[in-house]
Amino acid sequence: VQLVESGGGLVQPGGSLKLSCAASGSSIRFYAMNWYRQTPGKQRELVAGISSAGSTNYVDSVKGRFTISRDNARDTVYLQLNSLKPEDTAVYYCNTVVLGVRYWGQGTQVTVSS
Repeated sequence: VQLVESGGGLVQPGGSLKLSCAASGSSIRFYAMNWYRQTPGKQRELVAGISSAGSTNYVDSVKGRFTISRDNARDTVYLQLNSLKPEDTAVYYCNTVVLGVRYWGQGTQVTVSS
């Protein structure tokens, strides 16, 4: 499974971005998908997850601001980021586990700054 993230960039506080994670090599429709983020010197943090059935979960710090969704026909997972704060600045990674093997994308940088 190959995962490719896109959609990151520089945005002002309060702004929005929509991240995409396109999968290839295997359909993702049967697998849970996750978004993580990481800042220098810190561990990678689970931000949001979506099950194969569409159930979602979020870390408390992004609840009400971020929305994860999936389009199985396009083998793509999205993360809508609203009301962005400087502390959301990080590299955002897409992740899944298939048959016990963990897959990661290359990451996309999100920078929230005025």
